[in-house]
Amino acid sequence: MTQAIDRVRQALLQAGHPDTIAMFAEGTHTAAEAAASVGCSIAQIAKSIIFRSGETPILVVASGVNRIDRAKVGAALGRKVERADPAWVEATTGFAVGGVAPVGHLAPALILIDEDLLALDPVWAAAGSPSHAFRTTPADLVRVTGGSVANVKA
Repeated sequence: MTQAIDRVRQALLQAGHPDTIAMFAEGTHTAAEAAASVGCSIAQIAKSIIFRSGETPILVVASGVNRIDRAKVGAALGRKVERADPAWVEATTGFAVGGVAPVGHLAPALILIDEDLLALDPVWAAAGSPSHAFRTTPADLVRVTGGSVANVKA
C-alpha cells in the first residue's frame, strides 16, 4: 500500500501538483465514506472507476454522486468498454479497488473526466489506498491526468 501512495505522490509532484495527500483513519473506500472523512459533499469526491477495452485500462474519474454509463464511455472513446474485475484492476493499475487513484498507474490508461466535476472546487480523489485522498481542483485534475472531459453519467 505504501508503494501505491508513493506512486501517487510522485505522479502529482512530477506534474507540478502540490503533495496534498492526507490519511483519513475513518476510511475513504466509498464516495460517501470519503466525503464524511474529508468533510465535503459526496459530489466533490472524484471517484476513479476502471473499465477495460481488451487489455487497455479505461479510467473514468467521476463525481461521487454520479453513476457511470458504460455506453457513453465507449462512445466517447470509440471502442467497446467492459467491466473490469478487481484482480485485473489491481494487476493493471497497481491499486486495489477502493484506493484507485487518478494518477500513478502501473500501465497507461485512457482517461475520461466526468464533466460534472468541473463545477466543483475543491475535489478530493483517492491517493492509492482506501484511507488516503488528495485535494485538487477540477482544472488540475484534468491537467495531471491528461484526461478528456466527457458526459459519462447515467
